[in-house]
Amino acid sequence: MADQTDLFEALCRLGDTTLVLGHRVGEWCGHGPALEEDIALANVSLDLIGQTQLWLSYAAEVEGKGRTADDLAMLRDAWDFRNLLLVERPNEDFGHTMMRQFLFDHFYKLQLAQLQDSSDHKIAAISAKALKEVSYHADRSASVVVSLGDGTEESHHRMQSALDALWPYVGEMFSVDDLDERMVAQGIIPNVADLRAAYDRDISAILSRATLSIPESSFAHTGGKIGFRHSEHLGHLLAQMQWLQRAYPGAQW
Repeated sequence: MADQTDLFEALCRLGDTTLVLGHRVGEWCGHGPALEEDIALANVSLDLIGQTQLWLSYAAEVEGKGRTADDLAMLRDAWDFRNLLLVERPNEDFGHTMMRQFLFDHFYKLQLAQLQDSSDHKIAAISAKALKEVSYHADRSASVVVSLGDGTEESHHRMQSALDALWPYVGEMFSVDDLDERMVAQGIIPNVADLRAAYDRDISAILSRATLSIPESSFAHTGGKIGFRHSEHLGHLLAQMQWLQRAYPGAQW
């Protein structure tokens, strides 16, 4: 049986990542470059928030301290969050947002496919449900990246700039620490380092179609998933996301 503290931490890493990205994508609601894109982004955001509800509800259950998914989402401070640094990056422009989504989607799809075989039956069930949604997300973000990358001179330039800016955050998705190793040993989560070859193969093929070049640098920002090295952007995001619950503690609709 998994150590409950380790399992709680692992679930927060999954739930915090989808929560933060879901909020980021949701910031486009009403601001999309076209009605179809506005609706699509809102739907992706809702999918991610729905997955967050599942991950953090299970985390709260494992923790056993009477907290709920809402408590974990709305009443923790930045240093308690365990999300990947990539997802807290600002939206910038539409191309930047879609490049961030593309880079995450293809990792998350591979991760969920492996999590379906988790020895923890609840994790396996959540992953099977989420994979159906994320497979669509990955197809859509890839299509947009190809369209913009192989589009006009301006769109190509913006997509290449986005890839250059976001690439240093990709490596953290495949980093493994002591907690990961303990979870892997029990068959609860996959070894994400083993997913890197498939990821590189998948995105390289798509980026080639988009006429975009992967940066040669292997530098990777790390620290988000262990909670002590978030960017200033997470604090601003949480201030916006949590203000109502913080202003009116315990308020119920």
